[in-house]
Amino acid sequence: MGSKLTATHMIMFYHREMLHDPDMRARYADRFGYSLTTPSTWEELDRQIRFFHAPAAGRYGGLLFRTPGYLAWEWWVRFHAKGYWPFSPDMTPQISEEAGITALEELIAITDCLVPETSSLGLFENWSRYAKGDVYCNIGWGGTQKYLNSPQSPMRGRMVHGPTPGGKVGNELLPTPYFNWGWSFVVGTASTQKELGYLFSLFAVTPAMSTLAVRQADGFFDPYREEHYSDPGVQDAYSEPFLKVQRATLEGAIPDLYLKGQSEYFQTLGRGLDRALHGDVTPQVALTRVAQQWEVITSRAGRESQVKRWSQLRSRYPPEARRLLRDIA
Repeated sequence: MGSKLTATHMIMFYHREMLHDPDMRARYADRFGYSLTTPSTWEELDRQIRFFHAPAAGRYGGLLFRTPGYLAWEWWVRFHAKGYWPFSPDMTPQISEEAGITALEELIAITDCLVPETSSLGLFENWSRYAKGDVYCNIGWGGTQKYLNSPQSPMRGRMVHGPTPGGKVGNELLPTPYFNWGWSFVVGTASTQKELGYLFSLFAVTPAMSTLAVRQADGFFDPYREEHYSDPGVQDAYSEPFLKVQRATLEGAIPDLYLKGQSEYFQTLGRGLDRALHGDVTPQVALTRVAQQWEVITSRAGRESQVKRWSQLRSRYPPEARRLLRDIA
């Protein structure tokens, strides 16, 4: 038997009191000529993180992940926001060109305005640290919200949510919410009870049973059915404002890299990004090496079949993303 069925994608968390503080809003508008609102682009988010970062005043700009296992997801969204596909139609990596390098340089540059210990924080440590209430923004998932929305959390009711930022392609906004973590029930080929496993899987995702699982305050099942969003228990576990954002971003999210060898592609990317983050290599060298390793992974998986899978995956991107994303000539 495999794992659970859940639909998980990255969500931004903003400290409501900082975002809505009248003095902060006036200072921000005076300095930048923009209103202080939830950011729609990474450029805006990075500007806000720098604005709020004031360690001497006991305030930090952000708590974005900076560990190899989570680092690749942020870069992946930043890269797409530049307006390019990560692979050409023939599976040639396009990540080591200017767009990819710039996305990594920006990721590295903003790191100085994050909580100092962010480079050592795992998933649960991240939640606990953000709950202290002295950080402007964080990035997470439904499980993050369940923790921060719990009755004992100091951040309960003090957050504004939004999708991961996008970018500008010409004068148009390219939204890039990202579905990066989806698990399903599966039945192993070696199982001696395949029919039983299949029937249990069907039972577990029925409206009644899946709703019971999703509404568990200490669980990690996120909403993915119509019934989940109208259930009072689910609404209490997540809060209605979060569910509104979660549902909208789920419907318009770019898919994960659902190719054979997905974990190998992303583990290679995470290690390369981490080396650049620590200054062992330049961003260009890091991404060039990752691209070279990706070519090996693709060849090992079977280039012809990977090209077909990638073509199918590109067709699953949201219409607006398909229209604006480009291949590097």
